[in-house]
Amino acid sequence: MAKPDYNEATIAAIATPPGAGGIGIVRISGGQASPILHQIFIPRKHPANFLSHRLYYGTIRDPRTGMTVDEVLAVYMAAPHTYTREDVVEIHCHGSFIVLQQILALILSFSDTRPAESGEFTKRAFLNGRIDLTQAEAVADLLSAKTREGASLAVAQLQGGLQATVLKIRDALVAVRAIIEVAIDFPDEDVEILHPQVMDQQLRDEVISPLNALLARVDTGKLFRDGISVVIIGRPNVGKSSLLNTLLQEERSIVTEIAGTTRDTIEEYLDIRGIPVRIVDTAGIRDTSETVEEIGIQRARRKLEEADLVLLMVDGAVGLQNEDQRLYDEVVGKKIIVVVNKIDIAPEQDLSPWREAFAGSPLVAVSAKNQTGIIDLEQALFEMVTGGIALEESSQCAPNVRHASALQRAVVASQQVRQGLAADLPPDLLAIDLQVALDHLADIVGETTTEDVLDRIFAEFCIGK
Repeated sequence: MAKPDYNEATIAAIATPPGAGGIGIVRISGGQASPILHQIFIPRKHPANFLSHRLYYGTIRDPRTGMTVDEVLAVYMAAPHTYTREDVVEIHCHGSFIVLQQILALILSFSDTRPAESGEFTKRAFLNGRIDLTQAEAVADLLSAKTREGASLAVAQLQGGLQATVLKIRDALVAVRAIIEVAIDFPDEDVEILHPQVMDQQLRDEVISPLNALLARVDTGKLFRDGISVVIIGRPNVGKSSLLNTLLQEERSIVTEIAGTTRDTIEEYLDIRGIPVRIVDTAGIRDTSETVEEIGIQRARRKLEEADLVLLMVDGAVGLQNEDQRLYDEVVGKKIIVVVNKIDIAPEQDLSPWREAFAGSPLVAVSAKNQTGIIDLEQALFEMVTGGIALEESSQCAPNVRHASALQRAVVASQQVRQGLAADLPPDLLAIDLQVALDHLADIVGETTTEDVLDRIFAEFCIGK
């Protein structure tokens, strides 16, 4: 039999994460979904005619051998009222990896059926017009969200927040283009068709201003989606591991009175005011001849190079040391918060020596052991990376880096239209820049996006989505 057409083939994949679980789901999409289900599913009570969007209880049986694979719930969803706008079948079985693989292999044994590629279900939803490209990207963002706020951004985009904003801007550009096209079609009319000042204001207020507002939210969106890397550094035994354990509210790092206990970097994720924070505990940095400790120190320095923000921890019980100043000088140029630890046993609470030594960097006094000052530290970290702007204050509509590139190009093209109006250029030349701006907006929602860009976007998805 001839190989099925790539886009016409029925696809199937396991839609639940790897590992054992109570429930696992195998998903099928395409024209063969229903025929396959009829051949492998045996209803418990009576032959099922598979009414759409209704669960049926029965077993999966291999029609070649008669062997029962598992007891399952099966649902058939008729096109176009499905995720992909194709016929879709889902088989809900026990979450054993072996069982899932057996059912998937059974499905793939039928002709015109192949394994789904990464993100192919969502790609078909996009290609079949169910969602636009911003909503497809939002699916990936939602699956990878590390905080509630990151998920909130993804849900807002999935519901069409960014799409609606972009389409409103596009409508304003289309209105301007309509006037210009009339001027092109009727060049000899005595009545003035183009009103440069009116059109300039329309471009400024309804196109360029909202485009710039979207661009201003790109960094906020990136922050809440991707988060930041924070590295804790300091001399040995100043309390770095205790701070990590306190922030995590679990004993993640070994804490002893012996200097140099931490020999390697330890990384965990935190949610600080909605920002995903990858926090790294490092070996105490000092001169040492001990080979293993030196390896840990070198790894700590490499993590420092990658850090978005540094927590420089000092020992409030012993006072300012030359090594503290040397470490501070080493990370100058990065965002730094100085954390004065052990204030519970410090002989005095005067922080002026550290404020003078580390002028220009925020300073927070804490007791990692007693969990004193931790809320102040989290607030200082949040304010340093966001400027204090909370998610609800910025907007639920936050473009990603791909969107930002297209938005910026649309701004440039729109500005060129304004310049052309001011220079009294012919309407046909103005129309060229207008179309360029429209094409860039169309690229955001996927109307003109090239195949290689689509492949790159959907390659980041998991297989079953």
